[in-house]
Amino acid sequence: MFEFILCSMLTILPDYLFRRYGQGKRIGREITIYSVWFELRWGITACVVLTISLITLIFYFHPSTKNVTAAFRTVAVLPEAGGRVQEIYVTRFEKVKAGQPLFKLDSSEQEATAEVARRQIDEVDAEMTVARTELVAADGVIVQAQASVQQAQDEYDTQVELNKLNPNVVARREIERRQVNLEGRKGALTAAVSNKQTLETKLSSLLPSQKASAEAALKQASVDISKTTVRAGVPGMLQQFSLRVGEYVNPILRPAGVLVPADAGRARLVAGFGQIEAQVMKVGMIGEATCVGKPFTIIPLVVTEVQDVIAAGQVRASDQLIDVTQLSQPGTLTVVMEPLYPGVLDDVPPGSSCIANAYTSNHDELDKPGISTLQWAYLHGVDAVGLVHAAILRIQALMLPVQTLVLGGH
Repeated sequence: MFEFILCSMLTILPDYLFRRYGQGKRIGREITIYSVWFELRWGITACVVLTISLITLIFYFHPSTKNVTAAFRTVAVLPEAGGRVQEIYVTRFEKVKAGQPLFKLDSSEQEATAEVARRQIDEVDAEMTVARTELVAADGVIVQAQASVQQAQDEYDTQVELNKLNPNVVARREIERRQVNLEGRKGALTAAVSNKQTLETKLSSLLPSQKASAEAALKQASVDISKTTVRAGVPGMLQQFSLRVGEYVNPILRPAGVLVPADAGRARLVAGFGQIEAQVMKVGMIGEATCVGKPFTIIPLVVTEVQDVIAAGQVRASDQLIDVTQLSQPGTLTVVMEPLYPGVLDDVPPGSSCIANAYTSNHDELDKPGISTLQWAYLHGVDAVGLVHAAILRIQALMLPVQTLVLGGH
């Protein structure tokens, strides 16, 4: 209607003024309700053609959509493992900070595991103390074995020397006994040295490894204990939080609640424009929006992202063939629009429905050297008709509360 009125001022109105004052025809005589078409046929035809052209030009180069919302993502309140609720620290609709405890699960099993790990560490420490004592004793045994070997060696050497001087003084059997005794003492020395090496290896490798394993088990148990306390990952407000002490919570069954982040839906608007606008929508385009949650307000925006695929055409792998008719419903071009100035979306409730316009700008094209006069006029006309869409958006901003409160069934 707005475009038709504008076009009629350039076509029908001049035609009527020419026939009324230029040709002297009078309303009710030469110009009647029956002769309007014949008398004003050129103006009416030109008005219809110009209106259709203007509407096409406006809606193509300056697209508009009502599929706009302040989309936001919630965070599910979930424990990392199942358990029975032992304590609850917050209530529903409470604002929480990042890292604030929400509720605690029963941690008796994890604490028992941690206690076992502590006992294992104490046992390893005790074994290390005993091993150090045994190592000192092993040194004494080695000294004693060395003395025994030396004594047996001296006795054997003496018997051998006496046998050399006088074979009849020392019996051959005695020398062999002394030799056997010497070998036995040497074996005892070797066993004592090996026992010391075993104790040293136990102190340097085995017991530290056992202690490290016990400490790792204790650390794992401590982590499991900390996981029984569920904390808020981001600042926000708790919704649908209705836990009770003694209730069993499992991350697979259902979340314990929903956390709405504090900045949810206040950073951008997500709009769905028609597919025909895919060649027009570009990153950097200036836009405007008006939202139900913030009436009588025009919010300046800028296009920051244009999704290069249409979500309605996606195909998921399954065991059934997909019929094309199931994908034939036309989808929309997803566009992300962020506020041109900080803070303008702070008062818009997350999830609010909006109406948005995006405006094509040919400023850079007009500044290029060598542009033809016809192209210059056309691009100026494209930029100028954006005012019509801007005016329509402002009329919609004024009528939106009326449509919602008066004409919406209230």
